[in-house]
Amino acid sequence: MTVVGIDDTDSRERGMCTTYVAATIAERLCRDGSAVDRLLLVRLNPAVEYKTRGNAALAIHTDCDPDRAFEIARKRLETLAETADERTNPGLVVTESGPDETPDDVAEFAWRAIREHLTIADATSLVERHGYRSWHADDGRGRIGALAAIGSWRALADWTYEYISYRESERWGTPREIDHESVFAAADWGRPEVWDTVDRGEDDTVCVPHTPGPILHGIRGDDPDAVRDVAERIASEPVASSQLFVTNQGTDVHLQDETLESVMDGHAYRVDGRVASEPETRRGGHVFVELEGLESEGESDPARLECAAFEPTKRFRDRVRALRVGDRLTVCGEVSRGTLKLEKFAVRDLVTTERVTPTCPDCERRMKSAGRNQGYRCRDCGTSADGKATRTLERELEVGWYEVPPCARRHISKPLIRGGLDAPTHPER
Repeated sequence: MTVVGIDDTDSRERGMCTTYVAATIAERLCRDGSAVDRLLLVRLNPAVEYKTRGNAALAIHTDCDPDRAFEIARKRLETLAETADERTNPGLVVTESGPDETPDDVAEFAWRAIREHLTIADATSLVERHGYRSWHADDGRGRIGALAAIGSWRALADWTYEYISYRESERWGTPREIDHESVFAAADWGRPEVWDTVDRGEDDTVCVPHTPGPILHGIRGDDPDAVRDVAERIASEPVASSQLFVTNQGTDVHLQDETLESVMDGHAYRVDGRVASEPETRRGGHVFVELEGLESEGESDPARLECAAFEPTKRFRDRVRALRVGDRLTVCGEVSRGTLKLEKFAVRDLVTTERVTPTCPDCERRMKSAGRNQGYRCRDCGTSADGKATRTLERELEVGWYEVPPCARRHISKPLIRGGLDAPTHPER
């Protein structure tokens, strides 16, 4: 077996897509008489600053001779990679061993590439150590992703699927012709095995990209047959080709468990904390709330972490606005400039009561303070109370997980509909 890893062929402005490059390499390998077992679409750390768009790397598992596979892949990258964009630095790595024989250090490299920040030197040292064939253009940063894609099969356990349909090349850069209603009908048919196809709250066809590249639509889910069936139910312009990918999308594999005091910029975390400030809506519609560590109660200057639900998360912001000081949460998201960008959160414990000034049982007016440490007294009726009363709060939230809507979800973030979480879920549709 041979594994071909590629990365960094696309451009934010000029289009192209690394999945398309991988699909054309696989098609060429098959025409050459080789078998292709699978294509992997591996999302790497979404916080790296030099990513082009979704930070995806690709791997092709084939029985092709390594030299022949390298030559085919290199020619495709030279032809299709958007190297006119200075941010595009394609890389190619080819092994002559199968994915199950990947060395431990390469598998570890893949795991780290999803959660940490790696350098070109980190990749090239491993490529040289194992004698892998490699090629690159410009600084070759794509070799990081190419090697990570190679190691991912051994590094990861949770896999999902995406079935991508591609446009005819003469249509690239033109508006996509897709029947809106057919996408929603197909999404309803495929649920729950197929997810993030549409956003019903925003009436948005999430599976249809807005970039000028070759993708018509991409259908994601847990069942390879179901994602293909949903794609085939969508009425659209002609489909030039299609490809099934095995992927780590929708898995939350980027999240690290950490304490609130230990988080760092450029990484994504799962953190426990207690709401320490009232949610605040700021200019632009962004909602911010502060958390403090669960062990910080009573401390004079406890560590705090600002969390944010930005405007593109739409109705999720109302969930954040419904939080109250004292609620106990688990929050998930990437930390950037000291702020955790919320992807989902779990309510572990809700504040259900509050202390209020007592009401007179006779006239039902609010009592007044009778003086320091002297309780409260109704000035009209003369009734008194020793201290504040307890009032039950009506809460909009319940214990369990809440998430951003499909229109705002990162590729690698796990939708609640997939299940397997540690509390009840309140999935978005």
